Amino acid sequence: MLVTTLLSSAIVLALAGLMLMQQATASIVETKKATSLAEATSIHSFMQQQLRAPEMRNIAVTEQLIRLTDLARAQAGQYKVVIQGPASILVSSGITPDSVPESLRREVDDGDGLFITPTAVGYSDGSPTEPAWAIGTVLVDSVGERFPVYYIFPMTSEVATLDALRDAVLTTGAAILAALTLIAYLVTVQVVRPVRRASQTALRLASGNLDERMAVRGTDDIASLAVSMNQMADDLQERIRELETLSLVQRRFVSDVSHELRTPLTTIKMAADVLHEKRSSFEPVTARTAELMSTEIDRFDEMLSDLLEISRFDAGAATLTLDEVDLTQLVSSEVEAQRAFAESQDTQLLFEADGPATAQVDARRIRRILRNLIVNAIEHGEQRPVEVHVASDDTAVAVTVRDRGVGFSAAQSAQVFERFWRADPSRTRIIGGSGLGLSIALEDARLHGGWLTAWGRPGRGAQFRLTLPRNPEHELTSSPLPVIPTDLEARRTS
Repeated sequence: MLVTTLLSSAIVLALAGLMLMQQATASIVETKKATSLAEATSIHSFMQQQLRAPEMRNIAVTEQLIRLTDLARAQAGQYKVVIQGPASILVSSGITPDSVPESLRREVDDGDGLFITPTAVGYSDGSPTEPAWAIGTVLVDSVGERFPVYYIFPMTSEVATLDALRDAVLTTGAAILAALTLIAYLVTVQVVRPVRRASQTALRLASGNLDERMAVRGTDDIASLAVSMNQMADDLQERIRELETLSLVQRRFVSDVSHELRTPLTTIKMAADVLHEKRSSFEPVTARTAELMSTEIDRFDEMLSDLLEISRFDAGAATLTLDEVDLTQLVSSEVEAQRAFAESQDTQLLFEADGPATAQVDARRIRRILRNLIVNAIEHGEQRPVEVHVASDDTAVAVTVRDRGVGFSAAQSAQVFERFWRADPSRTRIIGGSGLGLSIALEDARLHGGWLTAWGRPGRGAQFRLTLPRNPEHELTSSPLPVIPTDLEARRTS
């Protein structure tokens, strides 16, 4: 606002000063022109009378003209005279003959009367030229001989007046500009300070300080803004409290239900295990029923465990038990643990490591992440090879799990980690799952300060990348492995 006021005021004052100077200059110049014409007419009449006076008849024409020039010298402060004599040019007060414009000379030679034109007076002593009015006419002696005469009226006093006026305009403009800037500053302070307080209040509200309020003073627009801000803060605080209460109730409900279901589920599972072990003595239909019941109870037990884990994440109660672990060995052992499942699905499970990859991690949680990723890759891999790769650099370790199965669209890369989300709802799961595996895996990765990202394309498979810092105190900035499969990158490069 200050800059805008300063610039706009400077432009307005400059235009106003320019217009004032133009009008003043035009008025002074026109006044000088009228005055010069009147004075030249009077002088010319007097000189004409002197030239035709009887006592001048016996004097040579050149001498007469010299006398008239000397008469002009006596009035040097008012005007200058240039007379075209019969033998030479007579000039008064040390001005140069070229002070008379050539155009004025031609007008005087070609006609009668007074002719006026602007000119610049040049001085024989080298002084700077100055603007003037040049008036030309003709003197006629007693015998009818014509002598061009030019009256030069310098605008010395007028130029001094305009210079003084210009200095006054500049000084006054600078003072007005400074005053306008000061006024704009005071107005800006009155407007900006409340807005700045509102901005600071909004920032504190956004940072979680919901008790922050603005002071209301007066009844103007700023006071209305403060009232609106305070009302908004009250509404926001109330809504957040309602959401927090609802979230707390939901977390407690999930946790309580999970805990309450644990005891009866354990009893049911024990009974189901007894029936499952005795199924060989049952009739085929009863035996099949026992198998299905045991399978679904196992799935229910897994879902209950996942719900309990999710409730701990939601409550912020999840903690890490960190140890120095070689991720290469950890991933290798998990791959071997899942190899039997991969063989049952006719899927080749490949493992590759660039060397040791040590980091401070919670081995139990990392193994759970790996188990979810590998099992999902086998289930959705369409019996094509699944590749697991481990790499590390100075600050991070990374694991990628790559399959070439059904995949998913690029827009679903974030949805795969949502709770109970499935890439293909119509697809029958090979083994029971809770639909919470990837959500828990993502929370485990975040708990380590790491990343869990996904890449996929329909019909071209998917790749999940787990990146963990070697030291939990260090923030991740890059990953040793790309999220896009290297075989696609190589194909794109070629």
